[in-house]
Amino acid sequence: MQDTIKEGRTLAIVCYFTFVGLIIAIIMNLEKRNPFTFFHARQMLGLIIMLLVSNVSEKYISSWLGTAFWSITFVAWLYGLYTAYKGEQKPIPVVGDYFQDWFRTIS
Repeated sequence: MQDTIKEGRTLAIVCYFTFVGLIIAIIMNLEKRNPFTFFHARQMLGLIIMLLVSNVSEKYISSWLGTAFWSITFVAWLYGLYTAYKGEQKPIPVVGDYFQDWFRTIS
């Protein structure tokens, strides 16, 4: 397991740097199929969806609500980036397990 984490850590961190970083990490991981990298790719894909929800909420529902969703998403992004950096495979609290389930085809 430690070798898997060590090999996939860099790409797992790259996942958290914008949508482009996510795509690059997934493409570069297709050959090796490192499960640690794919775990963090699924987490980041969920965070991107959370960001889209916050933007739509801000525009169409309430500026305050959108800002609150954005803040939650930002903290979750920091958490995901931190766990990838530490070499940990911890889901984002509350929603991370859903992301793993919803995007299980990314593997």
